Amino acid sequence: MILLTSIKAQTHRAPIRMLTSMTQTSRTRSPPKPGTGAAGATTARATPRSLRPAVCLPSATKSRPAIHRFSPMQQSRTITRRSASNLALAFVLLPKAKRDAISALYAFCRQVDDIADDQALPVEERRDRLAAWRADLRLACGAQSPHFPLNRELQPVIRQYRLPLEHFDQLLCGVEMDLDIPRYQTWEELDAYCYRVASVVGLLSIEIFGYRDPACRQYAVFLGKALQLTNILRDVRTDALRGRIYLPLAELARCRVAPEEILRGEYSERFFDLARAAARRARHFYQLACQTLPAPDRRAMVAAELMGSVYWRLLRKLEHRRFNVFGPEPIRLSKGRKILLLLGAWRRFLSGAAAPNYGPDNP
Repeated sequence: MILLTSIKAQTHRAPIRMLTSMTQTSRTRSPPKPGTGAAGATTARATPRSLRPAVCLPSATKSRPAIHRFSPMQQSRTITRRSASNLALAFVLLPKAKRDAISALYAFCRQVDDIADDQALPVEERRDRLAAWRADLRLACGAQSPHFPLNRELQPVIRQYRLPLEHFDQLLCGVEMDLDIPRYQTWEELDAYCYRVASVVGLLSIEIFGYRDPACRQYAVFLGKALQLTNILRDVRTDALRGRIYLPLAELARCRVAPEEILRGEYSERFFDLARAAARRARHFYQLACQTLPAPDRRAMVAAELMGSVYWRLLRKLEHRRFNVFGPEPIRLSKGRKILLLLGAWRRFLSGAAAPNYGPDNP
């Protein structure tokens, strides 16, 4: 497989060099800030009113065409570097061609997510901007040239890896849910949101990583939900500043936590019980991801596995802090800790280690 050959050809110092150039700190959502320019210049979450299951190109097959370099990818690389996210951190384990491809995908996700989060704009304007991104993305999935520079960088990635339009539509649906739904009643409702904004990103990413066993798709679904639930727990305070509460209202009622307490940033033992229930659910999805990843595809999923390792440690840190996420600074892993996890993932890749580095059997 080309992914394995390309990574093996690099030196042991490669992850550190790329880490320095791409990302050094974790990015958490910051409180609302004033927005910026035209539809093509802001980042946001989008969602169509009705899901259109059309596909841009034929479904991905097990064999991949020869990989070429996508150039210049200037906007995608800039967005990825500036985001300094945990997801961007995982890219350093990929060979350059796949790193460019995944950066283009990530930059698109970042753009639409930021649009939905831009509370300086009226909801209807955000909706219109997301609709413009959706329309332009359809051009990128077809034979025409898209108008937005970022989508022009994404278009060759869509073509080469046969990324389905259906997945992008699902992602936009999930992003637009943030425009309309400030509360979720049940775990099942939240599960649908997590699938759209996280699992679908995983399903798109594994097409770029390359895989042989179709069971890898279920792995992407489970891991995406685990990561998103961890994000939700970390960002309770930040989301509350936007008037959002992702933890289900039925679970709040069970734990006798009033929504107003979360909006006021009040920590209590009752909130601890609520957060612990969400953490148990996240742990369940981490375990399912560990169990579902096919052994032949474990090496190809090295970047995804690093993500699992980083967010698992973040969940453990939240547990250690008893989920008191209402302080002025978000709970995060240190840069040094992330570098150690990166080096550990690189070492495990080179040694061919089969056991996952996250989940119930790991500290």
